[in-house]
Amino acid sequence: MVRAYIGTYTKATSEGIYLVELSEEGKVLEVRNVAKVDNPTYLALSNDNKYLYSVSRVDGKGAVTSFEVEENGTLKELTSVAQEGNPPCYVELNSDKNTLLSANYHLGTIDSYAVENGELVKLLSTDYHEGSGVHERQEKPHVHFSGFTPSEKYVFSCDLGTDEITSYKLNEGVLEKVATFKAKDGSGVRHIVFSSDEKQAFVMTELTSEVIAFDYDGEGNLTNPTYYPTLPEGFSLENKGSAIKISNDNRFIYVSNRGQDAVVVFENIESGLKQLQTISTEGEGPRDFDLSKDNTLAIATNENSGTITVYTVNKKTGELTVVASEVVVPEAVCAKFI
Repeated sequence: MVRAYIGTYTKATSEGIYLVELSEEGKVLEVRNVAKVDNPTYLALSNDNKYLYSVSRVDGKGAVTSFEVEENGTLKELTSVAQEGNPPCYVELNSDKNTLLSANYHLGTIDSYAVENGELVKLLSTDYHEGSGVHERQEKPHVHFSGFTPSEKYVFSCDLGTDEITSYKLNEGVLEKVATFKAKDGSGVRHIVFSSDEKQAFVMTELTSEVIAFDYDGEGNLTNPTYYPTLPEGFSLENKGSAIKISNDNRFIYVSNRGQDAVVVFENIESGLKQLQTISTEGEGPRDFDLSKDNTLAIATNENSGTITVYTVNKKTGELTVVASEVVVPEAVCAKFI
């Protein structure tokens, strides 16, 4: 059996975090609510699957909440750390399980937290971004991502509001800026992934729906950007680029598009990225997309239709096949395989 957690908005009928249980072939066996929490729109799991972390809203404040994962998948709340303002939009935990990062789109900030035994102990540092961009949604900083490189030597952030990708080192959990790369104006950088050898990085842009491929030196510096469109020529509907993932063998890049309502698959070859497949999410507004740990299954979360779509993944070709669609998970926005 395969399990995945689904984070949601709770503006309408959602009750918080849901657990989806799947067969090895991707058949949906059960969907159930496992934690009642306000606006758990992004989730992170510890590498031993013992703890789950969620962005949340607590007493009207933006917060990060930690849970213990029980044997049946139910979540037992441990701690919350709240601050004035809107909730963050992204969380990620390091492999040592002692530092949690969050990104706040509304406040334009990145936070680092100390973690002990799954519990959030205290806020360690905050980096405040400054600046704006040319697009109407770039009136101020909007940090959409903060996460670790594969070696965890560096932290990277993506700021949709300023078109900037910034690297940091952590000094006893405190963020120290290393370098900043400016993407082209109006691109709206959203999320970044790295190849496991740390020689490449790939960024998904929200406002221009492109993948930016970079060379990465392993020391916090990005160079040689190449921009790849994810939409077909002449696509006229409004679209927002969203998630980006990379396969375990670094051969395939996957992105989701809201508007096109599809997952786009690229092959990562020596000469660059080659587009292989565009496949419907059979729902509306796929805000997130995740690959199972062995890269045999995938889930797309369709926020606007309140559904998830399950795919099998061909590990040789990288291509996806729908095995379940229109699976109801209200206001689904984030998927995390256990």
